Amino acid sequence: MQRTEKYYEADAFRREATGHILAVEPGKTGGKLALDGTVFYPEGGGQPADRGTLTLADGTVLHVTDVHESEGVIWHTVDALPAGAVPGAEAAESIDWEWRFDKMQQHTGEHILSGILHAMFGAENVGFHIGSEAVRMDTSVPISAEGLREAELAANRIVWQDVPVLITYPTPEELAALTYRSKKEIAGQVRIVTIPGADVCACCGTHTATTGQVGQIKILASENYKGGVRLSVVCGQRALAEAQAMRARQADIGALLSAKSTETANAVHRVYEEYTALKFAHFGLCSQLFDTMAQLVTPGEDAIRIVNGLDPDGLHRLAVRLSEATSGLCAALTPTDKGTGYCLAQADGDVRALTKALNTALNGRGGGKPGICQGSCAATPEEAAEFLKNRE
Repeated sequence: MQRTEKYYEADAFRREATGHILAVEPGKTGGKLALDGTVFYPEGGGQPADRGTLTLADGTVLHVTDVHESEGVIWHTVDALPAGAVPGAEAAESIDWEWRFDKMQQHTGEHILSGILHAMFGAENVGFHIGSEAVRMDTSVPISAEGLREAELAANRIVWQDVPVLITYPTPEELAALTYRSKKEIAGQVRIVTIPGADVCACCGTHTATTGQVGQIKILASENYKGGVRLSVVCGQRALAEAQAMRARQADIGALLSAKSTETANAVHRVYEEYTALKFAHFGLCSQLFDTMAQLVTPGEDAIRIVNGLDPDGLHRLAVRLSEATSGLCAALTPTDKGTGYCLAQADGDVRALTKALNTALNGRGGGKPGICQGSCAATPEEAAEFLKNRE
């Protein structure tokens, strides 16, 4: 079959074109169309496929939901295959430009940052994907937080310089003399993307015309990953949206803590210290309460108690303390927004079968060791207590 002409490689800013259908493959819903020329970028190299529409001569609009390349032919997945979608038919192509330009910003920003990391630390980009929220980048070597800050600043300096993003197709001789980044061996003509001062890389993706169009490059997070680091990065409009969201969160925190935006960190530290002190005091008061409740237990009898406001640790501590005072069944119960949190215990006993029965009867889940089990159920604490008292 005739190979598809890739209009997006010659001009990433081209949004529309007129193509002709080469072949059709029906699917369960819709199908796939191959075109002789296309502005739609197919998924590949970490960059998602374009979205948009194909309009047939009779005005029928087909929505393009995915694009893939196979042996030089680019296939467009569409939501319908009407009678007019036949080989030779004309199709007016139109891409979702907001979607495309976002990918161009992310992809170009990745080139800049990858090139800078390679120059500064010898880091290879061993993994790259433009996700719906952020760009994921994996490096081959570890990089410190300070090193990432320096690289981020250097990458943004390239953005501020607004240098051109150059696309070239070197001859084999020129390529042999060229130092460039590439994740794999490439057969045939190699497309080189050059960003002066930042990167020279083999790439078939779409990019902005200048680095200034990237807007901003921001590293949101980093974590150790397979001997290197995994970065979460946003560029352009995504970086602006992240900054706006961060400012909104900062304002909410400031309002809650009655603190200026420059003082929220100190305010959070203060509240955390107060919370820690209260938690410590609460722990001590609960210990006193549990001791008193244990003292009131009759040895040899069951001790099933309902106490409001206990967390899982508190339930466990109460059940254990009660089991130290009696050989009977001990149960600590507390109301939750979904029913009841429970902890069952028995000295020298096995409460696993009872826990399973409770979960079955009261729509619960949980388990543990022979002497103590913990979980939750959908019933009220009173209903759970009644079940335990009436067990066989």
